Amino acid sequence: MDAPTATRPHMPGYGITPAPAGLLPWRWADERLRTSHDYWLATVTPAGLPHLMPVWAVWTGEVLWVSSSLRSVKARNVAAGSAVSVATEDPEEPVVLSGPAELVADADEIRAFLDAMNAKYDTAYGIDFLDPAVNASVRVRPETVFALREKDFTTSPTRWEFTP
Repeated sequence: MDAPTATRPHMPGYGITPAPAGLLPWRWADERLRTSHDYWLATVTPAGLPHLMPVWAVWTGEVLWVSSSLRSVKARNVAAGSAVSVATEDPEEPVVLSGPAELVADADEIRAFLDAMNAKYDTAYGIDFLDPAVNASVRVRPETVFALREKDFTTSPTRWEFTP
């Protein structure tokens, strides 16, 4: 994946500096996506209602992986075509990734996700934990990522856009 393009998001009324000075480097957001322990996953129901849940996730540097029971609201929303937003756990230095989500059933991709999840969370789940017959392995491809630092609120807001 090519490095995303950084720009200043349009935030009228917040006193945000329009100049590009202070834009956060991509490595700053990438590190937080990799190291956050908990994330907030937002989906939309077919009726248009928002659904927000805490989840564990794994950022590979290109995609974000989440798992869930196939019966969960979030998995059903993704199966119905919901795009998602995922936020890291730190409200003072948030990173919010948005993009299309898809259920993945490929055994090799699920195994790589499982290995990364076990390493990150110091768990020892077996492949049956992510059995696509009962569990959803969700891959999110970023279209945009937004981040800021609360202590540098007027100069740090940064949006990255990804090319497919």
